[in-house]
Amino acid sequence: MAITDDVLVIGGGIAACTAALSAAETGAQVRLLAHKKSTLRQASGLVDVLGYAGDDGPLANPYDGLDELPEDHPYRIVGEDGIRDGLRLFDEAVGDAYRGGHTDDNALVATYGGTMKPTARYPESVASGLVSASGDMLLVGFESLTDFDAPVAADHLEAAGVPFSVRGVTLSFPKAFRADAKLTRFAKALDRDESVEGETVRSALADAVADELDGESRVGFPAMLGDDHDTEVRDELADRLGVPVFEVPTGPPSLLGLKLEDMLFDALDEAGVRIASGNPAVDFEADGDRIETVLVDQKSRMTPYEADQIVLATGGLVGKGLDSDREHVTEPVFGCHVPHPEDRYDWSEPEAFGDHEFARFGVVPDDELRPTDADGESHFENLRAAGGVVGGAHVAREKSASGVSLATGAVAGRLAGEDATQ
Repeated sequence: MAITDDVLVIGGGIAACTAALSAAETGAQVRLLAHKKSTLRQASGLVDVLGYAGDDGPLANPYDGLDELPEDHPYRIVGEDGIRDGLRLFDEAVGDAYRGGHTDDNALVATYGGTMKPTARYPESVASGLVSASGDMLLVGFESLTDFDAPVAADHLEAAGVPFSVRGVTLSFPKAFRADAKLTRFAKALDRDESVEGETVRSALADAVADELDGESRVGFPAMLGDDHDTEVRDELADRLGVPVFEVPTGPPSLLGLKLEDMLFDALDEAGVRIASGNPAVDFEADGDRIETVLVDQKSRMTPYEADQIVLATGGLVGKGLDSDREHVTEPVFGCHVPHPEDRYDWSEPEAFGDHEFARFGVVPDDELRPTDADGESHFENLRAAGGVVGGAHVAREKSASGVSLATGAVAGRLAGEDATQ
């Protein structure tokens, strides 16, 4: 027997979660169908709306750059109201764990590479490290965590002209782990305040950092200061050091991204969204221009899921929501049209950071986010798309990935929920 809901959201990332929350607000019965672990685990945990538009940037206010975006950009389709609705859903889901909701302006966050990233929402643990905050900064790295080179990051920030002094040091973490130990192992050691050579990890770490302080008024660590008891860890280190302590967002695997994923799924539970995970949507059955059934591969057995409305939020090329070979780019679940140059050499530019065409690949939505065919007609009247699977945005250059996911997720989910409950 088929599993039936009002709205079926396919995906597991920030766009899918937002679409499911938005649809649930309409009173619809919603199910989230997630295959693999989301790309939030590789994300920084920062929520960017728009940092750069055209030749402008970094933007102090992301809404000031909307008119500079091309007509087919997802933001031009959902409008400013769609962006604000996505941020509202996000703020309600994460509560006090994130900052930035008090203003429309971007914050400049120091990242693990020593760059300054314009972002609209940032974890509370990052707040004391904002470039706009005053006070000289000491960055602390560890020999066993090679992804964050504190002296290099400090040099990059100094070269960028920040209005304070930045210095970086590399220390040995008080407790020795295997060379391939996961970042969460360091966080758990701080959570439990494990013993090491007659004292605790937190105490030993604070002592080591205190020996390096030379008048700096804030200290930044890679984002690994605890998991379940992160606030307690930061507060104790700050108390022992006598200065505010903050986390620097890191690359994958990202503890901040993992925490954000947990918060979003907790919000889904509270909203009554049903969650099915671990199996991919691979095919569908349709009656004319309506999808009737989505087929899910459960250990080589096709399980049918039925819904009045469907939201596709499977991600882009990185998230495997789009497939590519040497000649074609395809959307694998529903076969939606993905425009791309016939010649593969036109998909990219010679320069590594050039304006690559592949960065904008995705389905082409109509004004209600329904994927369209080559003639501009919607493939299916009850299918909408959100997030990275939607084309038209160069999210890496624009610093807009999370914002596009939130905005399109909010609008697609709301429209799907309204249609399903009419």
